[in-house]
Amino acid sequence: MADRPIRVLLVDDHQVVRRGLRTFLEVQDDIEVVGEASDGAEGVARAEELRPDVVLMDVKMPGTDGIEALKRLRELANPARVLVVTSFTEQRTVVPALRAGACGYVYKDIDPDALAGAIRSVHAGHVLLQPEVAEALLAQEDAPGGTGRGTTLTDREREVLGLIADGRSNREIARALVLSEKTVKTHVSNILMKLDLADRTQAALWAVRHGLTD
Repeated sequence: MADRPIRVLLVDDHQVVRRGLRTFLEVQDDIEVVGEASDGAEGVARAEELRPDVVLMDVKMPGTDGIEALKRLRELANPARVLVVTSFTEQRTVVPALRAGACGYVYKDIDPDALAGAIRSVHAGHVLLQPEVAEALLAQEDAPGGTGRGTTLTDREREVLGLIADGRSNREIARALVLSEKTVKTHVSNILMKLDLADRTQAALWAVRHGLTD
């Protein structure tokens, strides 16, 4: 399985964008474009059909947009990791996309080689944000009521949170800390509850913001 290419689905309403992405990605030895979709609804259907590893998703599309598609994929427990690739930079777009389950958010002017790297990083379990995107999310974290939540975490929970930010799975965290997976799951649930976060992506971003990673 380690030698299998990363299977990628392209979801964007502009055919020229999809064509450009496909042209570049198809020359990458470790990335395979398995399908395309022109809107969010079709993207969800194709993701369920093709079971890609990574979905490159635009945000603003006619009909079902990217954020709604992210929510539907989450409800379906689809395992694909979604990397948003868009031209929209507003915080009101960034934050909802990440809260809906995106594992990364980059802009369409990203360098092609950097995009390939972003796909690999997201596939490996990491959270990937361009600097401006991270700033937008951190500004949201610093809003009134968003501070002081980490003081209730135990030392062990902070260790677990740091490993989440490193992209580790529950199994990997259990191995690193010599714990059972069940215990790690309990710690993760407690962390999300104490920090009032929705998922591991938000937890990873919180950990980066508060210096729990290298």
